[in-house]
Amino acid sequence: QVQLVESGGGLVQAGGSLRLSCVASENIISYNSMGWFRQAPGKQRELVARITRAGSPNYADSVKGRSTISRDNAKNTVYLQLDSLKPEDTAVYYCNAVLSSWSGVHNYWGQGTQVTVSS
Repeated sequence: QVQLVESGGGLVQAGGSLRLSCVASENIISYNSMGWFRQAPGKQRELVARITRAGSPNYADSVKGRSTISRDNAKNTVYLQLDSLKPEDTAVYYCNAVLSSWSGVHNYWGQGTQVTVSS
C-alpha cells in the first residue's frame, strides 16, 4: 500500500502563496490520478485539484485560476501551488492517490498538512 506524505503547509497572510508537496512511497505513474483535497473544521472533505496519469488537471471552482497542480513522476511527487490565498482556504490539505484495478477503485490518503490563512 502506498504511503503519501504531505508537506509545505503553514500560516500565511491573505494574498500570499504556498506550495504543497506530496511524496509517495512508490512510483506514482501507475495511479490513475493524484490529487489534493481539503477539509475545514465542521465541513466535509472536498476536492481541490486532481491530475490524471496523462497529466490533465482539473480544479475546484473555488481555486480555479489561483492554483496549479503538477506531478514529477521521477520524484514520485505531486505539487499544489496555491496563490492569492484567502482565509476561506484555511483547512487541512490531504494528498490522494486513486488506483483502479481488477478488484475495484482504491483511494489512498496522506495524513494531511495544515494551511492557515490569516486576514
